[in-house]
Amino acid sequence: MDPALNQISAPLPPDATVLAGRSLDEWNAAYAKVENYFYALKVRNKTLLGQSVLRVLDRAMNRAVSESDRSATELAVEEMERLVNEWFGDVLQIPPERRDRTLSTRGRLALLLADMPGKWQDQFLRPGPWPDEFVGAMREGYLRAGPDFQLSKMTPRPFDLGPLTTLTQLGKLPYIRMVLIWTILILLFVLIFKLTHAQ
Repeated sequence: MDPALNQISAPLPPDATVLAGRSLDEWNAAYAKVENYFYALKVRNKTLLGQSVLRVLDRAMNRAVSESDRSATELAVEEMERLVNEWFGDVLQIPPERRDRTLSTRGRLALLLADMPGKWQDQFLRPGPWPDEFVGAMREGYLRAGPDFQLSKMTPRPFDLGPLTTLTQLGKLPYIRMVLIWTILILLFVLIFKLTHAQ
């Protein structure tokens, strides 16, 4: 186990309320946020999950003292994203200068396409070397996620209500014209009724 993990997992004094300049409640909230993220990536192995979360929190605690204006959760989420992206880049052998914003999205998709939760859970966030089959599955998933994969934005467009548009515009007509239209409609319905019910 990492020496850093030993420091975090070392028992705290019973009266301890602060760790790395933040309250224990803040670190608990950060722990829960990181744990939920890894759980969303389908990491179900409790030991691996706990070790991964503690690794992220250790990195966040190293920054916490010098960045006192940031919450523990903010620091933990940033470190989690950085750690996962570094790992994606290493597994996929993408040099740091070629790593872009889509690495995170395409990497997560590659994890699912490579069936990391089912076959390769023990490889998650583990330093290399990794099994060739795992690296091949990740690369194939990464390539399938792009280059056609791209983030897009949808601009809102007005609804086309078709014939209903005419009815919604009736309220904009002057009062007399509206009364006249309704009168004609009522007379038309009465005429249809009489024609269909005449004996």
